[in-house]
Amino acid sequence: MSTSGFDRRLARAGLADLTAAIGCAVFGGVYEYFSHGVWSGHLVYAFLFLLAGGALPCSALALSGCRHPPGRWSLGLYHAGLAALTVGSLMQGALEIYGTSSSLIRFYGIGGGILLSAGALVYLAGRIGGTAPSAAKRP
Repeated sequence: MSTSGFDRRLARAGLADLTAAIGCAVFGGVYEYFSHGVWSGHLVYAFLFLLAGGALPCSALALSGCRHPPGRWSLGLYHAGLAALTVGSLMQGALEIYGTSSSLIRFYGIGGGILLSAGALVYLAGRIGGTAPSAAKRP
């Protein structure tokens, strides 16, 4: 089996996302267990941002031997967006279980969306301009 197309950086990012998704799922389960029968969909499914948005795409790109992998900036911005969406979902779920709400929670979604979009735009700009940051050799 040839590993010439295998991207270790993306594989590590996918593994980190999978680990964080498992951590979020465990946290959500423990929080739900001690919430005395009150539950929140935001808290239960918060791990899906990291799993579907991070672990699966990064692992698929790493295993497929993507010819143009995302660079450090685009991957960092993208993962910051995933983190903002996940934390916002966890906070919304905790507030729902507590029985209150906050109008500030929406900024997690807005900020997460902006960061995800910025990561995608940096990646596309590198692809279109032909100077993908990931193509540069590391010292």
